[in-house]
Amino acid sequence: MTKKFGAGLALGIIGTILVAIAIWLTLAYTGAYNVAASAQHADPVRWTFDTTMRRSVASRAGGVELPATVSEDVLAEGAGHYAESCAHCHGTPGGEPAEWSRGMRPEPPHLVEAATEWTPEEIYWIVENGIKMSGMPAFGGHHSSEEMVALTGFVSALPGLTADDYATLTGSADGSAEQTPSPATGEPNGEPQPETPVE
Repeated sequence: MTKKFGAGLALGIIGTILVAIAIWLTLAYTGAYNVAASAQHADPVRWTFDTTMRRSVASRAGGVELPATVSEDVLAEGAGHYAESCAHCHGTPGGEPAEWSRGMRPEPPHLVEAATEWTPEEIYWIVENGIKMSGMPAFGGHHSSEEMVALTGFVSALPGLTADDYATLTGSADGSAEQTPSPATGEPNGEPQPETPVE
């Protein structure tokens, strides 16, 4: 009886795995799943991606070592990196992200609020390694560890900053993301600029 039960259990597990593989291959080869960024992910897919991403980051960020404190100069350096590379997708204190970034899936988080959901070590790991299939690039290949520490310190401090604080740290008169060029077009906020008439 025990052997029959064990054999039946094993067959059930194998059958379940085969069905799962069949569903996976069907989705992959038939194009049944809509990959258009103009449509939101289905709730189960979004939950799976988000949970997998958060658990993956948490399990890998434990080895990150950061300084106990960040000086004002380092914070200002991080603000400069953020204004140059991050503000158009993640927004600023008192400023919204560029409109075109809202068409990304998943939509980039507004870090003025969302940074509280991550530890500094996790933020550093994300900055260094990026996130696959999210539009978040890995900075580790072209930024020094000091630059990434500065950016991490700034992002960690973002939730407590005002628009005036941001403008002071970046040395700008406007703390919004509106003046940040779009990487796709080179124009501020991704909006085309009027052409100068040719005489």
